[in-house]
Amino acid sequence: GDIAHLYLADGSAPITGRSFGANTSAKGEVVFNTGMVGYPEALTDPSYRGQILVLTFPLIGNYGVPDEGIKDAYGLPEYFESNQIHIAGLVVSSYSWEHSHWAAHKSLAKWLKDNNIPGIYGVDTRALTMKIRSIGALLGNLVVNPSDEIESDMFSDPNKRHLAKEVSTKEVKVYGEQNTTSVIAYDCGMKFNIIRYFVDTHQVKLTVVPFDYDLEANPANIQWDGLFLSNGPGDPSMCPETIKSIQYALKLEPPRPIFGICLGNQLLALAAGAKTYKLKYGNRGMNQPCIDLRTGRCYITPQNHGFAVDTKSLPSEWKQLFMNANDLTNEGIVHINKPFFSVQFHPEASGGPLDTAFLFDKFVGHVRKETQPLVLQDGLSFMKKTYKKVLLVGSGGLSIGQAGEFDYSGSQCIKALKEEGIEVILINPNIATVQTSSEKSDTTPAADKVYFLPIRPHVVMDIIRKEKPDGIIVSMGGQTALNVGVELWNSGELQKAGVEVLGTQIPAIEATEDREIFSQKLAEIGESIALSYSATNIDEALEAANKIGYPILVRAAFALGGLGSGFAADDEELKDLAAKAFATSNQILIDQDLRGWKELEYEVVRDSSDNCITVCNMENFDPLGVHTGDSIVVAPSQTLTNREYFMLRKTALKVVRHLGIVGECNIQYALNPKSEKYCIIEVNARLSRSSALASKATGYPLAYVATKLSLGKDLVTIRNSVTKTTTACFEPSLDYCVLKMPRWDLKKFNRVSNKLGSSMLSVGEVMAIGRTFEEVMQKACRMVNPALDGIEGAGSGLTSDEIPLEEQLSTPTDTRLFAVQRALEEGWGVDKVHDLTKIDKWFLSKLQNIASMRNALVKSGNLERSFADNAADRMRTLKIAGFSDRQIANYSNLLPLQEGAAQVRDLRKSLGVTPCVKQIDTLAAEFPANTNYLYMTYSGNHDDVSSSFDGPVMDSTDSFTPRKEFQNRVRSVSMAEKRHDAVQESKDRGVVVLGCGAYCIGSSVEFDWCAVSAVRQLRKDGFKSIIINYNPETVSTDYDESDRLYFEEMSLERVLDIYEREGAAGVVVSVGGQIPNNLAGPLAESGAHILGTSARDIERAEDRRQFSDMLDDLGVKQPQWSVLSSKDEAVEFSNKVGFPVLVRPSFVLSGAAMRVASDETELRNFLGLAADVADDKPVVVTKFILGAKEIEFDGVANGGKILNYAIGEHLENAGVHSGDATVILPAQKLYVGTIRQIKKSAAAIAKALNITGPFNIQFMGIENDVMVIECNLRASRTFPFVSKTLNANFISLATRAMCGLNVTPYNISLLDIDYVCVKAPMFSFTRLRGADPTLGVEMASTGEVACFGDDAHGAFLQSLLATGFKLPKDGAPVLISIASDPFRHEFAQSAQTLSKMGFKLLGTPGTASFYKDNYGLDITEVTKPVDKDDSGPGSALDAIKEGGVELVINISEGTTRRDEITAGYLVRRAAVDFGIGLITNVKCAVWLAIAMGKGMQTFKAKSISEFYSLHKN
Repeated sequence: GDIAHLYLADGSAPITGRSFGANTSAKGEVVFNTGMVGYPEALTDPSYRGQILVLTFPLIGNYGVPDEGIKDAYGLPEYFESNQIHIAGLVVSSYSWEHSHWAAHKSLAKWLKDNNIPGIYGVDTRALTMKIRSIGALLGNLVVNPSDEIESDMFSDPNKRHLAKEVSTKEVKVYGEQNTTSVIAYDCGMKFNIIRYFVDTHQVKLTVVPFDYDLEANPANIQWDGLFLSNGPGDPSMCPETIKSIQYALKLEPPRPIFGICLGNQLLALAAGAKTYKLKYGNRGMNQPCIDLRTGRCYITPQNHGFAVDTKSLPSEWKQLFMNANDLTNEGIVHINKPFFSVQFHPEASGGPLDTAFLFDKFVGHVRKETQPLVLQDGLSFMKKTYKKVLLVGSGGLSIGQAGEFDYSGSQCIKALKEEGIEVILINPNIATVQTSSEKSDTTPAADKVYFLPIRPHVVMDIIRKEKPDGIIVSMGGQTALNVGVELWNSGELQKAGVEVLGTQIPAIEATEDREIFSQKLAEIGESIALSYSATNIDEALEAANKIGYPILVRAAFALGGLGSGFAADDEELKDLAAKAFATSNQILIDQDLRGWKELEYEVVRDSSDNCITVCNMENFDPLGVHTGDSIVVAPSQTLTNREYFMLRKTALKVVRHLGIVGECNIQYALNPKSEKYCIIEVNARLSRSSALASKATGYPLAYVATKLSLGKDLVTIRNSVTKTTTACFEPSLDYCVLKMPRWDLKKFNRVSNKLGSSMLSVGEVMAIGRTFEEVMQKACRMVNPALDGIEGAGSGLTSDEIPLEEQLSTPTDTRLFAVQRALEEGWGVDKVHDLTKIDKWFLSKLQNIASMRNALVKSGNLERSFADNAADRMRTLKIAGFSDRQIANYSNLLPLQEGAAQVRDLRKSLGVTPCVKQIDTLAAEFPANTNYLYMTYSGNHDDVSSSFDGPVMDSTDSFTPRKEFQNRVRSVSMAEKRHDAVQESKDRGVVVLGCGAYCIGSSVEFDWCAVSAVRQLRKDGFKSIIINYNPETVSTDYDESDRLYFEEMSLERVLDIYEREGAAGVVVSVGGQIPNNLAGPLAESGAHILGTSARDIERAEDRRQFSDMLDDLGVKQPQWSVLSSKDEAVEFSNKVGFPVLVRPSFVLSGAAMRVASDETELRNFLGLAADVADDKPVVVTKFILGAKEIEFDGVANGGKILNYAIGEHLENAGVHSGDATVILPAQKLYVGTIRQIKKSAAAIAKALNITGPFNIQFMGIENDVMVIECNLRASRTFPFVSKTLNANFISLATRAMCGLNVTPYNISLLDIDYVCVKAPMFSFTRLRGADPTLGVEMASTGEVACFGDDAHGAFLQSLLATGFKLPKDGAPVLISIASDPFRHEFAQSAQTLSKMGFKLLGTPGTASFYKDNYGLDITEVTKPVDKDDSGPGSALDAIKEGGVELVINISEGTTRRDEITAGYLVRRAAVDFGIGLITNVKCAVWLAIAMGKGMQTFKAKSISEFYSLHKN
C-alpha cells in the first residue's frame, strides 16, 4: 500500500502507516472500538458518522465482507446495518490481504475503495488508544500519499455538523404492513437490525419517520400505539424538533409506551427535562457491563456513543434504570409510574451480544397492554453461607491429559479461599507442585494442612471424618477429583458427613459427563450434540455404528482427555477399539464423524445470581478430528463473523444456565465451515487445560473467580484483578492474538504411532502472544522446540523424504505443521494444501506469507543484498512476521549461527528496529491498568511500561580461552569478589529468573516449583523479580508471583532483549531445568551476568569429557568411559571393558537418546541415534554396571562449600532412569561407609567446580564401592521432594547464595527423622498406544507422586496407589512371568507370601516350573503369546483379557530395549490396555508383596505437619 499519515489535533508527530483503502484523505473525530469481531456491522453503523475509527483488535479483514446485494424480506441488506459505510476513515494494526469465509463476497480493502473510504494499517493502535483514553477523543486527518504542504483547515469537528440529519431517512417508510401492533420509530440513524427485531421477532407494524417529523401535527396521519427513539450520531441537543415531538408524546393521556436506545436515551432525558454531556472518549465496543438497578443483575452490552445522560439532573418522577459497572455512568432511565424507559446500549446488538434483548419484549408488551411480570432481586446475596473449613481435592501426579494446569488452578483456589479467611485442607500426593508447599507469606498463602495421600474415595472420607470440613471443592483437580466427588456423592457419604459440594453441583456435573442425560438436557432447550449413541457391549456398539454410518468415533464414557478413543472405518476396526475402550469404562460412545468441521471453544463463567459471561473464545487451527489438547489453538477466534461468534456465545450462555453450572466451565462446538450449522461436542463442568490457557490468554484468573463464586459471591462485586478498579463481570477484549502449541514426546517410545486423533498424546504446551498471526506461530515453534529458529519446512528436519508429501499433509501427526510449511515453501498453493488438510485457508495464507518471505531471503542468500534498500522497513516487516535473528542469519548464510545472529542483531539495532513491551490488561487499553503482565512485539513503536535503568550489568571479565570446539559457546567467569557491595544495586535493578518452558518428559512441574520458590525468595529479600516463561499451565506465569512477568520465549535473542531493557543485575539459569541451563554459555558470551555457578563451570560439568577428566584428577571413581570419534573405536572399547555399555550424549535432558547396548549390533544402531541428538557435542560410551544401586545426592553450595544436602536411594537397581525410579528419603539401606564416601566425593566436586547454587550428583554403589555417574549444576527433579521431606526449602537457600546474601545452612539431622517419604513415578502408557511399558535408561514417566509413612514399605504402597495403581482383590488371580533365574530366586519368598495370602498364582511356562520344582508352589501354567491374536484358552493373554487377572508381575531379562515384539511385550501391553496393575521391576515386586503381606493397604490419614512434628519431638 501507499504511505499514509494520520495527523492528530494534539500537535504530535503524524502516525505513519500504509494505505489499504481508497486513495483519498478524510477528516473526523478519532475514536476507538474494542470489539474483536463485527467490522462490517461497525462500519455501516450510522452512529459512527464523521468518525475516524480505530479498531483495537489487531487482525482485521480476516473474513472479508459479505455481499451487499443479498437482501432480507424487507429489502434491507442482510449483513449490514445501513446502506453505506458511515465512518470517515479506518485505522488498524494489521490488515489481512487474504480473507477466508463462505459468506465473503469481496475483501475489506476492495469494499473501502468502492465506497471511497481511506484505511491505514501498520499503526500501533494500542498506543493510539491509550492516547485517546488519556487526552479524550481527538480530531484527526487521515491522508494517503501526504504532500509537504500543511492544509489551513487541517481538522474539522463532525460534532458541529447536524449528523442525525445527515443519516436520517427523508421519507416515511412502513415495515411489516400486515402486523397489527403499530409503533412509530424516529430515525436519527437507526440500525437495520432494530427494524428486523421489531418486525420479525415481535410482529410489529413499524412506521419509520424522519428525525424532525412533527408528531403533534402528524401530517402523514400515522396511527400509533407506541413510540420508539432510535440510536444515532452526534450531540442530542442538536435535535430540538425530535425533543419537541417526544414532549408532546409524554403528555398524552392515557400514556402511550415510549422506548429509546442510545441517542434515544439522551433525547428522552432531554425531553423529560434532564441534561446530557459529552464523554471524554465515549463507550464503544461490545463488552460494557451494565447493572440492572431493579435486580442487581449485570449484562454485557454493545455500545457506540460519545454523549451521556447526567443522572443527577433527572426530574423527580424519573429514575436511573441501568448503570455502567465500570465507569458508573448512566445507562438508562425509567419513569416511575408511566411506561416510558430508554437505555444507552444496543439490546438488538449487531455486532455484539444479545443479552438485553428482553427489553424489546418489555416495550412491545407495554404497547400491547399485556401485564408485565414483576422483576425482583433474588435475595441470594442475603442468604450467603459462611464456610469455616474447605477440603480441596487435587489432581495427583501429572499424566497425559491432566498436567500442570491443575497446580495453577489449585494454587489460585487456595489464594481465593484464604482471602475469605477459610481454613484450607488439601489432598494431593503430587509433591512437585506449588500448591502442596507449606511456606506461607502475605502475598502467597498456602493450604493449612496438606495430605500427601492417594486420591481415592475412602481416603478422602477418612480425611473428612478427621478434619470435619463444611465444604469440598472437586472442580480444581481435573477428572481425578471430579470422579471421586461423583462417587462420594452417589454413595451418599458426603451428605451423611454434612459436607457441601461448592460450585457446580454433582447432578449438573453428571449431566455433562453422561452422554444420554446431556443429549436429553440439550434437547430440552432445542440444541443438539453430534449424533451419538452409548453402548454397553460390542453388539450394541455395532448396531449404533450402523445407525450413524461409518466412519465413526469410539469413546469411553467418564474418561479423561479422550482416553480409549479412536476412529473406526468398519465393523472390524470397531470391534478392536471397543474391546479396549470397555477396559477403561463400562459404557462406550459411538459418535458421528465431523472431521473437517471447525472446532471452537468458549470459556463460560456463571454465578449463583445467574450473571453469565464468556471470558474467552478459541479456535482450533486443526479442523475437528484432532483432540483439542493436541491441536494448535488460537485465541480469540480469527475466522468467525460477528453472527457466528455471538450465535455460539448465545448458545453457550443458554446451555450453561440450563445445566445450572456455578463457577467456570467450557463448551466445545463443531461448526460447519460452509454454513452457520453447528453442533455441541461437549461441556466440561470443571476447570480444564483450556481454562488455564484462557486465564493466561486474557489475564482473567478463572480459577480464582470460580472459587469466589462457589462461596456464593456474585461476579459484580468481585474486582478485575488486573485493573483493580473495574468489575469481574465483563468479557475481556484482546488487542493481541494468542497461540497455544502442544508439545509431544512420542519419539521416546518405540512402536508409538505419531498420528493424532481423538485421544490426547501431548505432554505439555506453550503459549505465544503477539500482534500478528505469523509472529505468534513463529514464536510458538521456537518455544516448543528450542532447536527450531521459527517455522520451517524442510529446514526443520521434521518432515520426511520417504513418505510422499501428500500423505504427510492428509494425516494429522505431531509434525504435520512442518509438512504444511514445506509444501508452501515448495510452491504448493493454499487451495491444494487446504484440500488435503482442511485447515482454514486464512491460517494457510498466513503461513504462505512466512514461506514467501523465507524464500526471498534464501534467494538473496546474503545479508547486504537482502537489506540493500529500505533496510529498516524490510527488517521491521520480517520481525513483525516473527522471524528471529538466527533465522535471518541462517537464510543469509552467516555461519556459525550464533555469531551470525549477533551480526543480524547489531544490524537490526543500528536500523532502530527493536521490540516494544506491551501489557495484557484485559480491556484493550480502554481503562488504565497497572499490570506487570507483559509481552514483546515488533508490531508497535511505543512501550507500555518504562524501563528503570540505562542498561544491564554486563560481564567484561573474560578470562578463559576455551578449546576450539567450545569457541562458539561460553565466555564468563564468576564474579564472587565483587558481589557484596553490589547487593543493594541488584535489589533495585532486579534479577531475571528463567522458568521451565514447556512441560515434557523429564522437565515438568517440579521445575516450576523451583522457579516459583526462587522468585518468592527474591521478593522476600527485597529484590525486584522478573520472570520469563511461556508455559500457560504454570504458577510462575501467574502475574501475582513476580514483579514483572514476561510471557515470552526463552531464546538467547529474547532473553537479552529483556535483560537489556530491564537493566537487570543478573540472570538465574539454574532453577528451570535444562532449557535455561543450556543458555548459560551463550548468555555469558553475550555479556550477561549469570548468578551462581559460572557458565564456564556449568560447561565443565555438562561436557562429558571435561567432567570425566576432572574426576580423574580428583581421584573420584567413575565407571570406565571413552569419548567416541568413530563407531569402530567404540566397539573396540566395549569389547575391552565387556558389554553391556551405556551410550550417552552431552547437554541433554532426561536421557534423550541414552541406550544400553548389550552387543555390537545394538551398539552400532544406538551410536547413530546419539550422534543425531547431540550435533557437534561429544558422545560418551560408558561401562554399564549390572546390579548396582543408584543414589541421588541433592545439594546447595556457596563458593564451592556444601551448605545442605540430601541423599536419596533408588529402590530399583541402576539402569532405570532416575526420573523413573522409586526414590526413598531418608535412605534406608545404605552402609555408613557408602554415605561417607558419597559426602567426600560430593564435597570434592563442589569445590572443584566452585559451585554456588543448587546441584545434583548421581552415584552408583556396589557393596561399599561408590562411583559418580553424572553431575548437574542446576536444580534437579528431586528438589521439591527433598525440600518437602526435610521441611527445608533448598531453592530458597540456593537463591540467597546466588544473590550474594549471607547464608546459614538449615539444621537438618537425618538421624532424628522418624518418617520416610517414597517418591513413585507416574506413567501414561494407557494413552501411548503400542509403547512398551518397561523401564530403561531413557525416561518415560510423565509425573510423580510421593507419600509419607512411619515405615518405608507403607509409604511405598501408598505412593504406588497414588499413581492410580490397582491392588488385586482377595483371592484374585496374579500372573507372574520372570525372565531369568536370579530374578526368580529374588522373588521366591514374595511369591510364597502372595500364595499364603490366598491369591491364585498363574505363571508362564519357565516361571511356573521354576516355582513348582524348587518351592513346591501351587501355580497354574499359562502359555506365552506368539503374537497379539494368540489369546486362546490357557494362554497368558486370555488370562488377562477374560480370566480376571488383577495383577501382572512381568520382569524381563535386562535393560535392553529390543525392537522385536516379544512375548513379554505382549503381556505388558495387554495388562496396560486392560487396566490391570503391572510391575516390571523385581525390587518393586518384592516391596509390593512385603507391604501387602503386612496388611498396609489400610492406613491412617496423616497430614504432612503431623509428620514434621514427629521430627521436632
